[in-house]
Amino acid sequence: MLSHRHDIFFEVARELSFTKASQSLYISQSAISKHIKALEEHYKVGLFERHGNTVSLTAAGKLLYQKLLEAKQLQHQLFEEIKSISTEFSPLVRMVLGSSTTISLYVIPPLLSKYLQQHPNVQITLKNRNSENILKALLEHEIDLGIVEGLTKVSNVSYTSFITDEVIAVCSAQSPLAGQKLQLPDLYNLPIALREHGSGTLASLEDALGQKNVKLNDLPVKIRLGGTEALKNFVRADVCLSFLPRPAVLKELETGELVEVPVEGLQIKRAFNFIQRKGTENDVLHKNFIRFIKHQYSKME
Repeated sequence: MLSHRHDIFFEVARELSFTKASQSLYISQSAISKHIKALEEHYKVGLFERHGNTVSLTAAGKLLYQKLLEAKQLQHQLFEEIKSISTEFSPLVRMVLGSSTTISLYVIPPLLSKYLQQHPNVQITLKNRNSENILKALLEHEIDLGIVEGLTKVSNVSYTSFITDEVIAVCSAQSPLAGQKLQLPDLYNLPIALREHGSGTLASLEDALGQKNVKLNDLPVKIRLGGTEALKNFVRADVCLSFLPRPAVLKELETGELVEVPVEGLQIKRAFNFIQRKGTENDVLHKNFIRFIKHQYSKME
């Protein structure tokens, strides 16, 4: 089993921040510094380089972090096998999950609740970012597992299908567009509000338009907002047309605050995938988590 000091080092190395590690581990920065100093004295080498308010890993720190990544996979496997023998064995394990906005806000919370009810020994941190930044966080070892949509697949990441959903055109109830049915050429003459670059929703829209020979850059985009909620709240108060995931606007469609605007010939479907770094697919904790979440979601449909 990894020592407490190694767990602390791992979290600092993952976050490259004593402050963030302190927040995620719920211990003081001074305690973290003492444990890191003790490890450096034990290995007779520096593990971090300090740059004012930031830190980076030394060569020794990078080596230790890489070996701890491998050791954690073995530890997860050991824990699962011991639990199959001893039902009383229930060690605390941590998992850092990253997911795109739609998943974080509208899909994963009730599923995480069910998971934690059955796995009280697992402590989860969920990071909510757009898909591009979730992929970046995975590759930089900031998260263990991600859920993204609308990205071109990269070779050093493995993908496991999760769900599909739909992005729809919407406007506020007071917009002149409410109740209309649009043709694709109409989009060139309407004010449009969109998500920021790097958003999976935006990528799905751009891909669907491209299949109809419509370039997103040719449309009169009035504003781009970071995050689904920001975009949704803007559209509720404005007359712009926008494109939002259906799960994100179900309540507003029911209350009549937002109205779906059909665009003939335009259908925007997108697939969500779990993403893992190649080589970590057999981590027992993560494999069981993916299996559980997929099963629970299928029961909700």
